[in-house]
Amino acid sequence: MSLPRSPIVMIPARLAATRLPGKPLADIHGLPLIVHVWRRAVAADLGPVVVACAEPEIADAIAAAGGRAMLTRPDHGSGSDRIFEALEAFDPEGRHDVVINLQGDLPTIAPEVLRAVLAPLAEPAVDIATLVAEITDPAERADPSVVKAALAFPASAPGNSAEAPPIARALYFSRAPVPWDGSGLGDDADPKRPLYHHIGLYAYRRAALERFVTLPASGLERRERLEQLRALEAGMRIDAALVDTVPLGVDTPADLARARELLAPRAQSSHQ
Repeated sequence: MSLPRSPIVMIPARLAATRLPGKPLADIHGLPLIVHVWRRAVAADLGPVVVACAEPEIADAIAAAGGRAMLTRPDHGSGSDRIFEALEAFDPEGRHDVVINLQGDLPTIAPEVLRAVLAPLAEPAVDIATLVAEITDPAERADPSVVKAALAFPASAPGNSAEAPPIARALYFSRAPVPWDGSGLGDDADPKRPLYHHIGLYAYRRAALERFVTLPASGLERRERLEQLRALEAGMRIDAALVDTVPLGVDTPADLARARELLAPRAQSSHQ
């Protein structure tokens, strides 16, 4: 088994956002948020990095930083649709065999976490790879904004490392606490039974992405409001690699303030 030969990182971005309008261009210490995300992807050194954007303002910000951006239709319903349009325009010859879909609101993602998403694709039967991290905050176990992945890592799985993270097949994703931990049955409840926080970062085999964007929205997808369930309902295989931390997703003004705190020059120097 071997890892993909020629990955490409695609970052979907649009200005329309209900809770934080104009989010990609939000200033973080003199740079737009989307530029911070682009820089993290470049630092991962996986292959070309392209921002698939809905508006020229985002493309201009990336170009000013020295990056590449592709303008797409503004009316795409999902980031997967947006990156597929950009991919077809950027690479019509199909040179890139794997497409990493990196959300444009993860300005603090560590390059090694991004690299870990390729590990499950060493197994040829895997269509889509993603990431999970064990939930450590008890409040997150029942929080519907924290998406959980139902999977079971082998008991003999090695400790997590950037080179060989544990990998398991994803059986379901939900906003509810799955698998069930006995909650509601008194003494049978066991908060030590691990639950896994799904990190919305995907590596698609190119053929899998081409198929995925042609599938209609599925019943479970609409019910849970989770796009990845469409792939599972269609019989596609998703495997997840286990990483240590969940990158901060910027969805609200409070998240943006936290990102500014984490990316402050003094904070970065103290972690080096």
